[in-house]
Parts: sequence; structure tokens; C-alpha cells
Amino acid sequence: MKIKIKRFDQSLPLPEYKTSQAAAMDLLARVETVIPAHQTKLVPLNFAFELPKDHFALISARSSLHKKGLIMANGIGIGDADYCGDGDEYQAALHNLTDQPVLVEKGERVTQLIILKRDKIEWQELEGLGQRNRGGFGSTGRI
Repeated sequence: MKIKIKRFDQSLPLPEYKTSQAAAMDLLARVETVIPAHQTKLVPLNFAFELPKDHFALISARSSLHKKGLIMANGIGIGDADYCGDGDEYQAALHNLTDQPVLVEKGERVTQLIILKRDKIEWQELEGLGQRNRGGFGSTGRI
């Protein structure tokens, strides 16, 4: 799949897979950002792109992000295909869980990107589904 991409800082590499079996590409911080204790800051990720029809971008934290005391404030990010303007730079909302400021360095790998196909659904509303209730959240772990 070919995707048109715009980098905002040409000195940083394009997103890339780090191993031959990697499911996601690493994304880098475009600028140095200090995230104060218990606060959230947007970290620009250095790219805008044009997704193929019926695809979307899923952005998640790298598995090592927690080692810095950071999490993605919104859990994951979803990029819609129509977020594709020249100035539509993707950003990560990173939240600092620690009692100290955390430095995110320019070029540091902070998030990861997967491009997925989107299937559009249509609802078929019914009065009931005709199935037995399974129980609430966590019900499969009950004895």
C-alpha cells in the first residue's frame, strides 16, 4: 500500500518498521517537549498523510513509554481519512503521571502507527437479539 506523506522536519526519518515482523511503525517527536508533572502536552509527530479510501490510522503508545512515566491521555488515537490537509500534523497527547517534569527529546520514539481498513457498518435495529444473557463485565472469570 502506498501512502502520500508530508514531513514537517526533513532531518527526521519517515515512520518505519523497526523489525521485519513489526506490526506497527514507530513515530518520533518532532520537537523537544517538557511535560510538567501531572499534566498533558501535545507532542507533534512530524507528519501529515493522505490515507487510501476506506482506511484509518491507529496511533498507540510504544510499549516502553510507561518507563518515562508517560501515557497517551486519550488511550489511543484514531486518524480519519479526511484528516489530510497540508497542516494536519498528527500529534500525541502525552500525560505525565509522575511528580517531576518529563523531557521528550526531539527524534525520540514515542508512539506507533498502524494503518487499518475500515468497514462501514449499517445498523439493523431489533427489539431483541434472541440470545441468552452472558452476564456483565468480567463475567467469564466467575466460578
